[in-house]
Amino acid sequence: MTSTIDNLHQSTFAISVWTKQLLESWGVPPESINIINLLSQLAIVILLTWVFQWVARNVIILILKQLRKLPKLKFTEYLLEYKFPTYLALIAPLTWIRNTIPIVFENFPAVISGITKLTNVFIVLMIFWLINSFLKSLAKYLLTLSNFSDKPIESYFQVIRIIVVIFCLGAIFTIFSGQSFGAFFTAMGAASAIMMLIFKDTILGFVASIQVSTNDMVRIGDWITMPKYNADGDVTQITLNTVKVRNFDKTITTIPTYALISDSFQNWRGMKEMGGRRIKRSIFLKQSSFRYIKEDELERFKNIQYISKYIDQRQAEINEFNKKIDADRSLQVNGRNLTNIGVFRKYTEMYLKNHPNVHKGMNIMVRQLAPNESGLPLEIYCFTATTVWKDYENIMADIFDHLTSAVRYFDLKIFENLSDSGPEA
Repeated sequence: MTSTIDNLHQSTFAISVWTKQLLESWGVPPESINIINLLSQLAIVILLTWVFQWVARNVIILILKQLRKLPKLKFTEYLLEYKFPTYLALIAPLTWIRNTIPIVFENFPAVISGITKLTNVFIVLMIFWLINSFLKSLAKYLLTLSNFSDKPIESYFQVIRIIVVIFCLGAIFTIFSGQSFGAFFTAMGAASAIMMLIFKDTILGFVASIQVSTNDMVRIGDWITMPKYNADGDVTQITLNTVKVRNFDKTITTIPTYALISDSFQNWRGMKEMGGRRIKRSIFLKQSSFRYIKEDELERFKNIQYISKYIDQRQAEINEFNKKIDADRSLQVNGRNLTNIGVFRKYTEMYLKNHPNVHKGMNIMVRQLAPNESGLPLEIYCFTATTVWKDYENIMADIFDHLTSAVRYFDLKIFENLSDSGPEA
């Protein structure tokens, strides 16, 4: 590569000498020779630069496409996507252009320094774009790997890019000022208070990203709920400054990364890992429909399969207790009795335990809550055997369809507010 650049350098010098001699032989005035010579050399340099970078870029693309076919080198696909060959192919031509500036502008020495500095700045920017392209490719490749797919990779690479930007700014400062890198960092130190104010969100986001990753608080793909930001959906991206959440209504909510450690939020990952989603809902029963079950009614309730054994066992315990205390059974209030609400509560529990879509390894409970103006809440507390949202809703609907229809077999009534729809039938 060095020998090629040297050859181009010598060729440029030879072309410059030949052009001058040719123009002089044609009798062109000396003041016009310099301008014509400059324009012709610029045209030649631009043409050679374009040809050189075109050839280099296509060779690099061809190599990367061949490597992409190998199973373990899928990374090259992302290098092509982020134009890595384009930036890499321009480094050598830009270096050659920089070396030809004193030759092309030898008759205009006043502008050589300025153009050289601008070229050096462009080379620095090209190196930054090259590194940035590589980092973006690497970040996207790592997200395709199972070990990194749920990690905030983008946050870490943003930190690296910030470091690269700082060094590029230092190089540009050195080019224009002629001072060392140390002077640049000294100047940055003096302006640290201003820098911290400007990059406050970035610094907070960086600290938050480390804490989020270290404590495994959020991963890409997690379902989180954060009412403060109206976020309720899956995390799609975690960057240095923001966390993107795709809500279930397909809208996108953007949350500051540091809000994950400064505010409260709910992560549903544990539910998915356990394989069960909670049902916690009540049926409101009219308390006026509660009553004791008479002994001559027991056979009717025994026909309900889930509770036939329970009624036999429970009635035997009740009869033994009543006999022990010599209860006066002329009134049902004396001693102990089965109640329709109690039998229904046991039926509901047995129904849930035998339901194929209720998780048997998690809590199954049916309990009474404190009565209120809507009646007595009978709460069903259990977990479905799936965490898929649609399936969960269908299972819960099936359970309550059945239970609300079953209450009539226990002579119970569901509470309904009929104040706006006329008298109760």
